[in-house]
Amino acid sequence: MRPEPATVLMLPGLLCDAAAWSGVIAALPGIDCRVAGYGRLDAIPAMAAHVLASVAGSGLRVAGHSMGGRIALEMARQAPERIDRIALLDTGFQPRPGGEAGAEEERQRWALVQLARDQGMRAMGERWAQGMVHPDHLRTPVFEAILRMIERSDPEAFEAQVRALLSRPDARDVLATLRCPTLLACGREDAWSPLARHQEMRALAPRSQLVVIEHAGHMAPMEQPGAVAGALRSWALA
Repeated sequence: MRPEPATVLMLPGLLCDAAAWSGVIAALPGIDCRVAGYGRLDAIPAMAAHVLASVAGSGLRVAGHSMGGRIALEMARQAPERIDRIALLDTGFQPRPGGEAGAEEERQRWALVQLARDQGMRAMGERWAQGMVHPDHLRTPVFEAILRMIERSDPEAFEAQVRALLSRPDARDVLATLRCPTLLACGREDAWSPLARHQEMRALAPRSQLVVIEHAGHMAPMEQPGAVAGALRSWALA
C-alpha cells in the first residue's frame, strides 16, 4: 500500500492569503499543503482555536509565516497534544512592548488602517510593503504580487488583524515547552522580524533548528519559495 502524503497546514500572515504560500506549495510535490484562513477574527487565541477546529485529529504539521507563526505558537499552547511539528517563519514571540515603544507601534498600525480607509488597500500596501522585501525585490513581479494580495483584502479585515497583533500573547513559555521538531526560518534581510529575534527563539526552543533564507526579507516564502520549500521538506519528512 502506498503511504499517505505528508500534510502541512500553512498559516498566512497579516493581509496574506494562499498566494503567500503558492510558490512554496508548487515546490513541494507529494506533500499535501492546506492554507488556513481566519475570517474576521480579531484575536490571536481566537484565530488559533478557529484553525484547530477546522482540522481533525492529531499529528498536525503546522507552518506559520509572520502573524501565522504567532497563531501556530498559540495552537501549540492550546492543543500541544495535537501538534506533531511546527515551523515558524519570519515571525516573533514577544507581546507588544509597554511604554512609549508600544504606544508608537499602536499609532503606526492605526495610521496604516486609516490610510487604507482613506486611499484604499493598494495605496496603503505601497507604503507598508516597502520594508517587507529585500531591496532587490522592490518594483519586481514579486512586489506586485504582494500588492495584489493586499488589495484583495479590505480595511475591515485589516483592522481586525491589527487588533489581534496589538493584543498578541507572550509566547516565551510556549517556545520553552515545545517538544516537537521545530523549524525556524528567516530571510537574511528581514527588517520586520530580524534574524536576531529568531536566534533568541532558537535559544528558547529545545528542539529547534534555524535556517537562514538568503536574498530575502520578511516575505521569504514569496521572495525565495524554492529555498523555503527545501527547508520545509526536510522538516516535514524528517
